[in-house]
Formats: sequence, structure tokens, C-alpha cells
Amino acid sequence: MGYEWLALAAASLWAVAALISVKPARHLGAFAYSRWRMFLVSLMLASASLVTGGWQTLTESALPLLALSGLIGIFVGDTALFACMNRLGPRRSGLLFSCHALFSALLGLWLFGEQLGGWRLVGALLVLAGVMLAILFGRRGNAQQPQQHNEWEQVRGHLAVGIALGLTAALCQSLGAIIAKPVMMAGDVDAVSASGIRMGSALLAHCALRVLRVPLAMPHHPINRQVLGMIGINGFLAMALGMTFILVALRQGDVGMVAILSSTTPVILLPLLWWHSGMRPALPAWAGALLATLGTALVLGAG
Repeated sequence: MGYEWLALAAASLWAVAALISVKPARHLGAFAYSRWRMFLVSLMLASASLVTGGWQTLTESALPLLALSGLIGIFVGDTALFACMNRLGPRRSGLLFSCHALFSALLGLWLFGEQLGGWRLVGALLVLAGVMLAILFGRRGNAQQPQQHNEWEQVRGHLAVGIALGLTAALCQSLGAIIAKPVMMAGDVDAVSASGIRMGSALLAHCALRVLRVPLAMPHHPINRQVLGMIGINGFLAMALGMTFILVALRQGDVGMVAILSSTTPVILLPLLWWHSGMRPALPAWAGALLATLGTALVLGAG
């Protein structure tokens, strides 16, 4: 499978996981939710690495970079994203997080001398424009919206804080990918094991905050069986599979292109939100989805 398809597969998994994450993230709070999710995913990845023997591909020089990538991209980035989603809802947080594609493209050009031209550049710009349209106009102005949909559109707390959290998540996602790319390009490092190291470092940081009883790290409500199950499913889809796909894609492709294709999550989320909430997205949102689809087709066709 080409890296373009891997990035799109990750975006699709993240879209499904986004719907699952809203309830448990608001039940536990951003820090507690992230901690439980990282714990479950670390168990999954460690088990897979032991069974396949992938841990033997990890080198001493790769471990610090993967750990740093996890601290920035997962510990800070994921926690900031869920804090943003708790404040602004999945649609607005998706808009802010999609900025990671732009950050990654610029960092890839600067650090790795990556080039994006011809039809691939046209396609990438169409994808970015489509994603922005899909999120900015994803909401239908209808007073008869279901209660759950209204709740997801509410702004909780200060808007500026939510925006800052979303942009922080996007920047950290980009930096995490940039740091991990040399490791994935350098040799035959097993992607599942590399994901496990990234996840483990982020989990240790979260556990340290919990042991120190930092107020932000304390759960809002006790965890229950239903919430734990939702976290497990979300973690398997978004992190055990999705993030591993991204690492494999980074081995094969440019950071910027991988980021742009993986930022199509909000477009893929449109029909899922329609199915889940019963509210049909606005016409401009569908136009954005069409633009993103055409752009993706150009990128794949020119690859």
C-alpha cells in the first residue's frame, strides 16, 4: 500500500474515533482520558511488538528521538486536542487541528528540502481548501437540531483558550512527525514498536502528573465499564492503527504530503456526523468535501 493510501486510512480511522471520543473525554477530562487511552494502547502495542519480535529492530539511537516525538506529539499534542474539543466541540477543534498540515508542509520544506510541485501541488491545495470549507460550513443553521448536535456546537469557557489549545495540538502533531521521520527513514525500524515507544513515553509523563496529583490530571468523574470500553475502541482505531499507519507513511513519503492527506479527517467526518446526529451538513460543506476528493485524486494520480 502506498503512503498516500496509508495517510488516508489513518484519516478515516481518526474520523470514526472522533465520534467515539466525545463522551469519554468530557466524562473524564482531557488529561485523565488521554492517560487511560495511552495506557490501553501501550498494552496493545507492547503485546504486538513482543509477539512479532519487532522490538528487536529498535536501536539505542532511535529510542531518544521516538520518546521525544511521543512527548511532544502525543503527550502535549493529544492532550491539548482533547482539551480543545471539550471546549469547542469536534467540528471547531477539527478546523484548528487541520492546521498541522500547513505546519508540517512548511517544516518539511525547511528541514528536509521536500518539494511539492505540478499536479501534486494543485491537488494538495484543493485538499486544504476542501477541508477548511467542510469544517467552517459544516453546521446547518437549524433551530430543530438534535440536542446532542447543539451540545457539540457549544463553546465552553473562553474561546481564545480553546483556539490556543487547538493550534498547540496542531503544532505538536507536526513536530512529533518531524522528529520521528529520520528514525523511520534510517532503517528497518518496526512501525508498531516505534509507536509503542512514542506511546510509552507519553504515558510515563501522564502518570508522573497523576502521581504528583496535579489538579489538571485528576479525573472529573470516576471511570466506568462503558467509558473504558469506548476508550479502548478509540485507542485501537486512532492510535494503535492510525498512528502506526502514519509512521509507515512517513518512511515512504514527504512529511507535508502525509500531513495534508491525513488532514482530510473532517471531510470524512461529514457523513459520519450526518448519520450519527441526523443533521445533514450544509451545502458548502459538501462542496468542500468534493474539492478535497478531487484534490486527493490528483495527488494519487500524480504519485
